[in-house]
Amino acid sequence: MSKRWRIAGINFSHMHMGDLLRNVVDHPDADLVGVCDERRESMAESIESLRIDDAKVFTDYATCMETTNPDLVILCPPTGEHALWVERIAPFGAHLFVEKPFAASLDDADRMIDAAEKTGKRLIINWPARWEPVYFTTHRLITEGLIGEIIEVHYYGGNRGPLYHGAGKAEHEPTAEDKQRSWWYSAEAGGGSLRDYVGYGVTLGTWFNGGQKPVDVTCVTAGADGLEVDEHSITIARYEHGLSKFETRWGTFTDPWTHQPQPKCGFVVRGTKGTISAYDYEKTLRVQTSDRPEGFDHPVDELPAGERNGIEYSLTKLASDMPIEGPLSPEIARIGQQIIETAIRSVQDQRTVPLVDR
Repeated sequence: MSKRWRIAGINFSHMHMGDLLRNVVDHPDADLVGVCDERRESMAESIESLRIDDAKVFTDYATCMETTNPDLVILCPPTGEHALWVERIAPFGAHLFVEKPFAASLDDADRMIDAAEKTGKRLIINWPARWEPVYFTTHRLITEGLIGEIIEVHYYGGNRGPLYHGAGKAEHEPTAEDKQRSWWYSAEAGGGSLRDYVGYGVTLGTWFNGGQKPVDVTCVTAGADGLEVDEHSITIARYEHGLSKFETRWGTFTDPWTHQPQPKCGFVVRGTKGTISAYDYEKTLRVQTSDRPEGFDHPVDELPAGERNGIEYSLTKLASDMPIEGPLSPEIARIGQQIIETAIRSVQDQRTVPLVDR
């Protein structure tokens, strides 16, 4: 018989919690045993839509953990609190599934890795773009050598802004006051488009380029008057073989899941033998190769059973005691965090900065 996985969701600050809990409820081998947030109203939408019994609803994390004894905990706190919450929950002995981005700093990322290693449990960082068939297919074609060695990654990522949508992409129209109250627009909490989106680019980009690290990073940002954080950033990473570019934007003309904005959100990857352009939610890739320089459309793969979302993937790997790989692994995600931290220092110092390392 299959193991039944006991799963709890703690801290609802990131709107993706609702979608992740839906993945739990839909999984045939998973039971949602508890949800917790200090503010019950933060859980109200999920409690109603998923019909969560009141006995499974908590406002104190320790009581939640002691009562429900979960195998896996989903954490969706503000970016600046990721390390704090991992260190709070890890001692209870559950696997930890943390919604992107990894952390607010490399120090915080290393605190998270250390906290999980002390318990012998897995730390999993969920990057939702990993579950887009277009990027799964891109990685497969790169791994198969279709375009040779990767020498450039170009990324443009973003949306209209984090307050324009909630769980299930429900539409909202935020006010200036909403922004002032939200952690997304707080520098201390780890807000800003750079921290929100460049992690997608540099983490999946590192997955695409086989784990390469840049030599140095240059980054510039811009934002509206009165905001603590950026709404637009451009990061240039210099590798031994050349340059890659990662651009983030809160304030795209449209959200990519409704209508692709211009520039399109996604990746263009150049190799020694060809190129691939892959854009959010699209059904084909555009590929050039040495044999077909004129280019052609390549259909995207269906995600294989067991890898259709972050919860399904994690339970598949945990059940078979297999390693967590790619963007969800602390190894690849940490390289992404190094690039993010270096980009932030570049903005602060207004100069090119060598890759931050320990």
